[in-house]
Amino acid sequence: RWLFDQAVCTLYAFCGVLFGLGSLASLTVLSTVCCLKVCYPAYGRCWHGFSRSHAAVLLLGVWAYALAFAAAPLAQWGSYGPEPYGTACCIAWQASSREATLYILALFIFCYLLPCLLILVSYARILWTVRGSRRAVRQH
Repeated sequence: RWLFDQAVCTLYAFCGVLFGLGSLASLTVLSTVCCLKVCYPAYGRCWHGFSRSHAAVLLLGVWAYALAFAAAPLAQWGSYGPEPYGTACCIAWQASSREATLYILALFIFCYLLPCLLILVSYARILWTVRGSRRAVRQH
């Protein structure tokens, strides 16, 4: 069973969601930047290359995105609570209200489905580009 009070449960769940979303969002941004650098080399020349300030803006965006979705249950859009077995805390997946259902749906679409699709498309595009480059080299 969960050994601590609701405040610790909420903090535990918030940290889990924040760092989980931050991780997936970071991987999404990384795959997109790799795709742009490999598949569209002129992209880097448009902005005089990828700089530390670009990286800082992207990291700030990643953590703001993760923080917005992790903080939503703290603002009563969704909620945190004990998992079904009661040993840890996470998002209360058993939506008890329309708002909670909408939060879970938004979380699924914007924090799982779209990032995963973007990662898949980015790496597929990289593989496609590398394959095309290999063919071009063989033909010469």
